[in-house]
Amino acid sequence: MPTDTATELRSAKPSLILRGVKWLMGLGKPVFPHTAEGFRQRMANRRLPEDAPMPDKFRRDFQVADWEAEGHRVVTIHPKGGPGAWHMLYFHGGGFVQPMFKVHWPLVAAMVKSCGISVTVPLYPVVPEAPHAAQDAMADAVFAALAEHHDPARIILNGDSAGGHMALALALRLARAGAPMPGKLALFAPWLDLTLADPAIKAVEPHDIMLKIGTLRACGEMVAGTRDPASAEVSPLYTPGTELALLPPTRIWTGRHDLFIVDSRSFADRLRAAGVDAKLYEYEAAPHVFMAITPTREARDVFALLKDFLAS
Repeated sequence: MPTDTATELRSAKPSLILRGVKWLMGLGKPVFPHTAEGFRQRMANRRLPEDAPMPDKFRRDFQVADWEAEGHRVVTIHPKGGPGAWHMLYFHGGGFVQPMFKVHWPLVAAMVKSCGISVTVPLYPVVPEAPHAAQDAMADAVFAALAEHHDPARIILNGDSAGGHMALALALRLARAGAPMPGKLALFAPWLDLTLADPAIKAVEPHDIMLKIGTLRACGEMVAGTRDPASAEVSPLYTPGTELALLPPTRIWTGRHDLFIVDSRSFADRLRAAGVDAKLYEYEAAPHVFMAITPTREARDVFALLKDFLAS
């Protein structure tokens, strides 16, 4: 049954570590240029990006398996003692156009250790060097491969930012096809509307040190290609309620200094209206994908809630 309320504020005041990291992030080079034109120029002039390498210590701390799907590398990380009872399929963020960041690997490690789960990480091709369809095809192939060896009801789909979009989109494709569904869905600061159409997002923008509306809209147009960026196919925020009703229990985590908080709230409400067991956890002053700052109180709370979600 759905939980009592759609939204819960988990942290009313940012931790000291979180404040310090945000300050340092504000001094550094932004992940994405802060203007649409700057984004387009960077994309036009860039070299083919490469995924951040998995730290060598992972092979000491975990059981690691390397394999391929659709011609691209996939990494599965098990606890040291062997496969966990739950298997997570995790999609990294990066606006669909950036490869695996260095900070994503510690996030994966923290989830394996905190929750005692196995995590599979597809190192998917990025736009525009590869079409969006190649990302979907790899996601489908990886889930199908996992489902051959694991009960789908014990698979949880997860992703951060654009990766959250990918996890949700995969679940919706499976639901539409009438295929076996994952048991649960966890979304970290998901990008739900590539057009950022809600005017309330404008009020959050001055507080977001990473994301800017114009940049994201330009990125969304690039990712959409010939598709309509405002369609449910591209922006799952607009998925009909009849399709949302097919989704498994869902949890969303988003910081209040993240542009995506507005759409996360709307989506949580839409999920509950469709009868889905859904809840959004919010964190005051937390930036985009704050859970990747793994030493913080806020990140530890996310991992504890994720563990509880899997146990429920």
